[in-house]
Amino acid sequence: MNSGIGGIILAGGASRRMGGGDKGLLRLNSQTLLDCVAGRLSSQVGHLALNANGNPERFAGVDIDIIADPLPEPVGPLGGVLAGCLWSRRTFPKATHIVTVAVDTPFFPSDLVDRLFAAASPSRRPVLAECGTRLHPVFALWPVEIADHLARHLAEGGTRRVSAYALDHLAGTVAEFPMEDGFDPFFNINTPDDLDLARQRLLGNEA
Repeated sequence: MNSGIGGIILAGGASRRMGGGDKGLLRLNSQTLLDCVAGRLSSQVGHLALNANGNPERFAGVDIDIIADPLPEPVGPLGGVLAGCLWSRRTFPKATHIVTVAVDTPFFPSDLVDRLFAAASPSRRPVLAECGTRLHPVFALWPVEIADHLARHLAEGGTRRVSAYALDHLAGTVAEFPMEDGFDPFFNINTPDDLDLARQRLLGNEA
């Protein structure tokens, strides 16, 4: 466990291809997607929070902090990054970084945080995950100290693209992750067919 790193589960998407609602509350066999992702991340970080907008009561029974974007209008995942940095700075002032993951990606690597942090050292710049030739910018390590810079960037109408902000504005880097038995561990669930595929893979992993 990396005690100086907070884990932020990003759940701000509209889930249109799944018919709306919260993807994190969909069932993945015996667990919700949120339970699965939280369990996978909690062993890698010191603290955990869920970034979700709207009424937090829909997550009643979820035993982690619920944090909303601190902005008047949605700006995509960077709003969750800012929310996570501000939450970490306020709640765990000795923490140095946060790691962001997506709530609809239940198979991300069990060594995600270690690999991202290793790629960052000794730099204090963002590190984004990459598998094969595909960048997965939502899976990233962020120094908490970027909070003020990111807040100004968003307030001034800067790019909302995570990769452009991290790599172009902050001179970030990438960490390479291998495929796992020909499968991209950052596979995310966008459609009912994707959910069926994830259920089948989970059953295969448990066999």
